[in-house]
Amino acid sequence: MKLIKRIIQNIFAHLDMPLFLIVMALMGIGLMTIYSATSSDGFWKLDKQLINIAASMAVMLLVARTPPQTLMRFAVPLYVLGVVLLLGVALFGIVVNGSRRWISLGVMRIQPSEIMKIAMPLMLAWYFHKHESLLRARHFVVATAILLIPIIFILKQPDLGTSLLIGAAGFFVIFFAGLPWKIMLGLGAAAGAALPFAWSMLHDYQRRRVLTLLDPTSDPLGAGYHIIQSTIAIGSGGGFGKGYLNGTQTHLEFIPEKHTDFIFAVFSEEWGLLGNGILLILFTLLIGRGLMIAAAAPTMFSRLLAAALTLVFFIYAFVNMGMVSGILPVVGVPLPFISYGGTALLTLMLGVGILMSIHTHRMLVKK
Repeated sequence: MKLIKRIIQNIFAHLDMPLFLIVMALMGIGLMTIYSATSSDGFWKLDKQLINIAASMAVMLLVARTPPQTLMRFAVPLYVLGVVLLLGVALFGIVVNGSRRWISLGVMRIQPSEIMKIAMPLMLAWYFHKHESLLRARHFVVATAILLIPIIFILKQPDLGTSLLIGAAGFFVIFFAGLPWKIMLGLGAAAGAALPFAWSMLHDYQRRRVLTLLDPTSDPLGAGYHIIQSTIAIGSGGGFGKGYLNGTQTHLEFIPEKHTDFIFAVFSEEWGLLGNGILLILFTLLIGRGLMIAAAAPTMFSRLLAAALTLVFFIYAFVNMGMVSGILPVVGVPLPFISYGGTALLTLMLGVGILMSIHTHRMLVKK
């Protein structure tokens, strides 16, 4: 018994309990909603998601025990590995549904862009930490190049959603490192001037998504179908929802991708505005806790990394809710900790583990 008690105490010693409880609450909501969305197919997706959660939590616990100094050593190798794998995807990748995003490693296939969601903020945080004492404009130029290299590969796959998340993760690190406002304004002006060129570079289906956002009824049975059905589901939930397992849009199979990208529509229909309010409070608490950890971090590396990862959680939630609600184009971003899926959940829980590592080891890190 003493051994078991010691093991449990050792595990919980590296957990940030407020953050852990918030994440557990979100995953609990996710399991309930996944069951509602897939109940007509039996329990196999729920069972698989439980396995995904167990595996992701094991990774979270392992990373939480790893000191930030050790995590810093993985920054460059992980980034280089990610870029090499992205090059491999471009040359030898597997095409699925018109997109070349996967690469086969014999016994398994992986999506290298998922690696970059963690490797990018790690790499940039390491880079700015290394040059902390003499940051100059050239360092921000180099950081931008580090950010753009994998994004170009990912946009070519094409995968707009993942490139958006990686771009946001990298930008947040650069911003918190002290990016001058003059450069930010210049970049904003350049981005505005480049919009016509960017529009011409988009694939046809991506342009249709943007046009459909402006007028979903222009193609109600095609590109606009997702947005129309999801907004109907959200609106029909009203103030208090139709009740658990009673969503008509959900169970009559009107909502597409209802257990993955559009799971927010399922939740909204069943729990209404009240449920959405609770969900928003949980995400606000998650982001607030992450920013508190970032503010208390003792080194530039850990501060930048914690702040960037926290705001990536925000981008995940904001983009997913925005696209399901019809205020943003559909880009295939899951709702964090709630949508069905193993790869995205593993990445998110890895980020949670890093936040816990930064918090629980903060007194041991040399400034």
